[in-house]
Amino acid sequence: MGGNKGRKLEYLIADALKEGATVVVTCGSRQSNFVRQLGAACAMHGLRCVAAVMDLPFDSAAGKPRGAHPSGGGNEILNHWLGVELHHFPDDDWEVLYQYAETLAFALESKGETVYRIPVGGSSPLGALSFYEAGREMLAQGVKIATVVTASSSGSTQVGLTYALASEGVKVVGIVSDPEPEIVHDFVKIGEGLAELLGVKPLGPNAFLLDFDSVGPGYGVSSPEGEEAIRLMATREGIFLDPVYSGKAFAGLLRLARKGKLEGPVLFWHTGGMPTLFATAD
Repeated sequence: MGGNKGRKLEYLIADALKEGATVVVTCGSRQSNFVRQLGAACAMHGLRCVAAVMDLPFDSAAGKPRGAHPSGGGNEILNHWLGVELHHFPDDDWEVLYQYAETLAFALESKGETVYRIPVGGSSPLGALSFYEAGREMLAQGVKIATVVTASSSGSTQVGLTYALASEGVKVVGIVSDPEPEIVHDFVKIGEGLAELLGVKPLGPNAFLLDFDSVGPGYGVSSPEGEEAIRLMATREGIFLDPVYSGKAFAGLLRLARKGKLEGPVLFWHTGGMPTLFATAD
């Protein structure tokens, strides 16, 4: 049910165990798909999972979005079964949330725990490496693709796919969930770390194709176009998308296709996140 997060954890958990970690600390929204899947992976390997969460973290420059957003239920219920230690904080800027996570990590270290820090969404060079491998896996299947369209947020999914497919002439279009044009700089930084792991030349910001026109009201808040895309995919294919990421991404794909702006064949990369369909909304 978590889609793209499972691939990242194959590398991140291995690194945490290699470092002798006793607890993993991360952060995200209350309905974070990554936090929930991280909790499952930690439970499987005997690690504590601690997460700083907010109902709706946001970028201060863009302002806090208004509208219905997933609150209780969904991933929060699954976190309960997995034993994830959630620490709830009032909604604020993402940077504030990152600091809360660091405070939790420091407190655990002061008690003798060996802490492994994982950034939001697992978006690190190792997380990107997992999607570099995913892109190469796609190529190995021999399917001819001109464009990959996927949801894009913290960056490692799109960064990894871009590094894997750029040399093959395959475009990777990220339909962005965050109203932050400057995130391309985060992608470049993650890519620099990935390039070091791969021993290749790093890609510049122009390598990352970003579409911000499906963000809607803002991060974590559903959009009418996204909800219509969810309904269309469900009724045509019996496949469900989620309101935060993949629903908006498929809405973006439809918009670009109708305008003749996608070179085909097109692959839609489903990033999971179905538990938020069962979350109650404010």
